[in-house]
Amino acid sequence: MTDGDADNHEFSSGQGFDAEYEEFTLDPPELKVDPATVDPVDTRVVTDELDRRNIASDQVDVEQLMDVGLSYMQINRFEEATGTFERAAQFADEDSLEAQEAWVNNGAAHAELEEWDDAIGAYREALRIDDDSEHAASAETNLAYALWNAGETESALRHAERAVEIDPRFAQAWYNRGFFLRERGLNDEAVNAFDNAIRLGMQTADVLEEKAAALEELGEDEQAEEVAARAEDIRQEREQELLEQRDQ
Repeated sequence: MTDGDADNHEFSSGQGFDAEYEEFTLDPPELKVDPATVDPVDTRVVTDELDRRNIASDQVDVEQLMDVGLSYMQINRFEEATGTFERAAQFADEDSLEAQEAWVNNGAAHAELEEWDDAIGAYREALRIDDDSEHAASAETNLAYALWNAGETESALRHAERAVEIDPRFAQAWYNRGFFLRERGLNDEAVNAFDNAIRLGMQTADVLEEKAAALEELGEDEQAEEVAARAEDIRQEREQELLEQRDQ
């Protein structure tokens, strides 16, 4: 698990947005507000003045606003993404699934900036809304990752366990659970968690390398070498794919 790997921060997938959409565009924002309330040289995606006092909720398409935030994530503009997702949560119906999804994505954006306290707060707000919804497993596993980075390792494992309880078919949650178990020296359980992640489709070099490390700690050197070799093959294949894409 590496700090810069976006896969560690689970966020929702948007549908993209129409460039002609009038309410929000990437840069600069086009918002129907009183110009007297906004600094004309402020090019942030959404200013502090743009809240419910300026824009009625029914004027904002929250799904489109979420797509803008996801677009920011894709181009690594994480600071703008945090503000966009926060506004999406604000304009969504109170304590709705949309609001919860926005808070999960807000946390993921803060995590990319290594703003762990803000990420933890966002994930906890998402779980306050509903701790058993379709977004709850993502909130739990992301919260676990943020807590681990903040030094709260015991709490991290508890939330990783909760994530797989909510959604036993969530591969990223099994991977995170295995990672935290290995960090605590529980390598046998960690191998089982990594195997679950692999069975659920997480065929990545990272998960195989973590499994190999756990097997080595268990004294299973031959199997560890085989798994590590598979991880290296996958990594080299991925690097070759990236080189080919760059040459196109």
